[in-house]
Order: sequence, then structure tokens, then C-alpha cells
Amino acid sequence: MPGSLDDHIGGFLGHLGSERRYSAHTLRAYASDLGQFREFWAMHSGDPATPPQAIDHLTLRLYLGELSEKGVQKRSVARKLAALRSFFRFLVRKKILGASPAANIVSPKVPKKLPSFLDEPAVERMMRLPDLTTPAGVRDRAILELLYGTGIRLGELIGLTASHLDLKGGTIKVRGKGSKDRIVPVGKRASEALSRYLGARRGATTRGPVFVNASGGELNRRGVYRIVKKYISGVSDIEKKSPHVLRHTFATHLLNHGADLRAVKELLGHESLTTTQLYTHVTVDKLKRIYNQAHPRA
Repeated sequence: MPGSLDDHIGGFLGHLGSERRYSAHTLRAYASDLGQFREFWAMHSGDPATPPQAIDHLTLRLYLGELSEKGVQKRSVARKLAALRSFFRFLVRKKILGASPAANIVSPKVPKKLPSFLDEPAVERMMRLPDLTTPAGVRDRAILELLYGTGIRLGELIGLTASHLDLKGGTIKVRGKGSKDRIVPVGKRASEALSRYLGARRGATTRGPVFVNASGGELNRRGVYRIVKKYISGVSDIEKKSPHVLRHTFATHLLNHGADLRAVKELLGHESLTTTQLYTHVTVDKLKRIYNQAHPRA
């Protein structure tokens, strides 16, 4: 099938959005990574209209080498290669290519990075920081309690409407990656914080977003990020201070208190148990510290 690399990238992104139901955030990341390769290909081939059939594994090796020379971190290189692999697999399925030029290219080895998380005393201190005499403080407390109490993602929090909440039943419905819905239990403290916020908020509807900004408009990703960063900064000096830290904290504390790994996987909405197992490294490290401190022959 004829067509430039631009044409096929557009078709691939459309496929991810309409059929795979990827989030807008993920689509932007794919578009950025593939766009960077498209620029390289235009310079390398000398003609932006050169079709992808001319791309071979040597082209990709040259591209990855250029990224390394520019000082791009291994983790970013691995992500860009993963985007290209997915793109070329799509072209093979569509019979645009006979084989993927990325099939036999090895990803750079990326050291496993343990997730950042807060300890339990830090969480308790953080929850006391919002000023509950102000509407913003009531809202912020509800956001913190919900992120820590359920482990939901930032995008899942933003997508919540009142119709997704069943506070009497102690659950919420969230739409995760790939537009897959799941039911998540909500603890007593998060339920109380949400009830207080919804009771104080004017003009709440079942269709509109649960969390809004000071003007009553939808609270976006950047707004939630700023809120969470502010309160984590008040109790911890960890490098990362994103909403995802509270998701990591949720999972780590559950496992530290004996939760089953498969149950945590379902709560987090992970596709693979391998992803959830990352948190066991954190708990094993804690066990090692306890052992070394307590055992006479450690």
C-alpha cells in the first residue's frame, strides 16, 4: 500500500485512539516519539515522502545511535524503541510491511527503578495539611485521601463524575487504560473526605467532573499535579512528588500489611502481574532492613 511515513503514523495513532482506546496522554506520547523518528527519517532519506518500506534495521540502529550521542537517557531510548516496535507491528498486520525492521533490535538495558513512596507517618502528616476551613482545602483533602485510599491513576481521578461514586456501598467505578472499567473499594476516610467535599461544593451534577477548580471548571492534570506536589513537599524530600507517588504508596502499604499480590494487581488495574511485582522489591528491601537490624547473626 502506498503512503508516506506521515500517512501511516496518522493511521496508527487513529487505530490506538479509536480501536485500542488509548488515553489522550498516551497518544501524545506516541505522537511525540514517532514524530521524532519521522524528523530523523526525513533528514536521513532526504525526502519526507519516502515510504516506510525503505526503513530497515540499520536505519533504526543509526537512529538509536544518534539518540545516545545526543545524551538521551536509556529509559527514554527504550520507550522510543517500544513505540517504533508497536508502530511497525501495526504496519505488518496491515500488510504494509512484510516484516518489522525493529524485530531483532535489542532494547538498551534499563536499571530497574524502585517506585518512590511515602512512609505511613508521612501520609498521616500530609493528610493534616489541607485547611479544612476553606473550600480548596476540603477539595484537596478529598483528592489526597482518594488517591492514597484507592491507588487510582491521575487520569482516572480526573475522569470521575458523581455517577461513578457509590459512597454508601464503599466503591467507585473508574475507567482505566484501554477504556476498561473497574470497581474499586473506597475506605472510610476517603469516603468521609469525598462526602464532605461534595456536600460543600455548589452546582455538583451527576454528569460533570467530581473535582473542579476555583472557577467551577474541570480540574485538569496539571492542577491535580500541583496540588499533590504541594502537600508531598510539606512532608517529604523525595525527588518525585507526583500523584503517581500516592499510587505507589497505596500498593506498597497494602503489601507491607500482608495483602495478596494478585488482589493488589486487580485494585491497581494492572494487565500483568509482572507490573505489580515491582512493589515486592520495596517490601523485600524493608524485610532485609528489619532482618539486619534484628537478627543476631545477620
